Amino acid sequence: MNSKLSGQNLTMLCDFYELTMSNGYFQSGMADKITYFDLYFRRVPDDGGFAIAAGLEQVIEYLNELHFDEDDIEYLRSKGIFREEFLDYLRNFRFACDVYAVPEGTPIFPNEPILTVRGPAIQAQFIETMLLLLVNHQSLIATKSNRIVRAAEGRPVMEFGSRRAHGSAAAVLGARASYIAGCAGTACTLTDKLYGVPALGTMAHSWVQMFDTEEEAFRAYVREYPDHPTLLVDTYNVLKSGVPNAIKVFQEELCDRGLRPGGIRIDSGDITYLSKKARKMLDEAGMADCKIVASNSLDEYIIRDTLIQGAKVDSFGVGERLITSKSESVFGGVYKLVAVENDAGEIVPKIKLSENVAKITTPHFKKIYRLFDRENDKAIADLVCLHDEVIDDSKPLTIFDPHYTWKRKTITDFTARELMVPVFQGGRQVYESPSIEQIRAYCLGEIDRLWDEVTRFENPHNYYVDLSEKLWAIKEELLNTCGK
Repeated sequence: MNSKLSGQNLTMLCDFYELTMSNGYFQSGMADKITYFDLYFRRVPDDGGFAIAAGLEQVIEYLNELHFDEDDIEYLRSKGIFREEFLDYLRNFRFACDVYAVPEGTPIFPNEPILTVRGPAIQAQFIETMLLLLVNHQSLIATKSNRIVRAAEGRPVMEFGSRRAHGSAAAVLGARASYIAGCAGTACTLTDKLYGVPALGTMAHSWVQMFDTEEEAFRAYVREYPDHPTLLVDTYNVLKSGVPNAIKVFQEELCDRGLRPGGIRIDSGDITYLSKKARKMLDEAGMADCKIVASNSLDEYIIRDTLIQGAKVDSFGVGERLITSKSESVFGGVYKLVAVENDAGEIVPKIKLSENVAKITTPHFKKIYRLFDRENDKAIADLVCLHDEVIDDSKPLTIFDPHYTWKRKTITDFTARELMVPVFQGGRQVYESPSIEQIRAYCLGEIDRLWDEVTRFENPHNYYVDLSEKLWAIKEELLNTCGK
């Protein structure tokens, strides 16, 4: 995988059972049997109302570079369990699947396909691990980041978490996902270089400690960066030295020369109390335009509470609790077989049953419609259909809860939009990833089309993901017949 990030072939980043199953498919004559797999998730992190799809650009990079190097073949031969014919198959491997996915930045809901793969059994099976890795991680960070952004109520949020991320790829791609979801920028320089996410940052406490006095440290920094600098004021004492020294330096180095300060940053202590006091001091010094930035182990709940308490904070820097999604560290995406094609090319639906109802799959080759109210442009529900069904939004449509089927609703005056787009056809990329700015704008615009009841933090409204009558009938038949 010669991606921007890694520069290495990641084809072998897979669960070992992908290879043992692939070898088994090959020996059973099923290598080219056409299969359908869905990637979806079962529960929104943090018990939220929605999640955000991310990671498709990296999926595309991975699939475009999918191949086995000779040293991969030698490694597999050394295991002593793979036949030479299978190793020859891998040596000549060429990705030939169709892939459909929701665009990055799309609000998504449990139990609907995020990504669907149609193709030869070995190929569609083998890519499971990397697809889940890429989509799960970035979708998790995007979802968490947007919660934090919404808590800030329009104030900029900067991603500060690289040093606490779970590895270099998590730092870089996590920062990318956070920007898609609404963060203003990142402290991660490499993410700016690779993906164009604005890199932001000023100084650490060590800068202040390097000088004999705090005032000297501030003065040196402001002289070097006179264009709206931000000073870190909590190295020693925020109110007794940090803010007074910042005001003095701003006045003498900037204001007296017709320039203006950028801001101060508070990285410890009681943010609400300190920001109120600092705001008063800055205002009295004629620096009402000087911003206050807060950081220090923040998350959406701390940010929300500080603002409720009247904190005078203009922007936030959020690190470990964003980049690791500390409150909910796993995005439960899964990858399941939903159909195969028989020798006549007919699609045969497949279902996985379980004593755990949440693990029962929805069979068949599917697509998703999102239904919007024409009057207010808000999303009403998602409808998962068979791949060849067409929703006519010029006519009334009755939708129903697939778990409580007596709950039915007939909607009129709505628009229906297909969510999934073709990404690969026969292994050839047919979808061009939008720019990071386009993905970000799309994401924030689509979230605005959700009802406030869906986006609230506590007890969000259950957004409905319904099945079409045809799809529900197929699932019900399989529920009643499989395993008997």
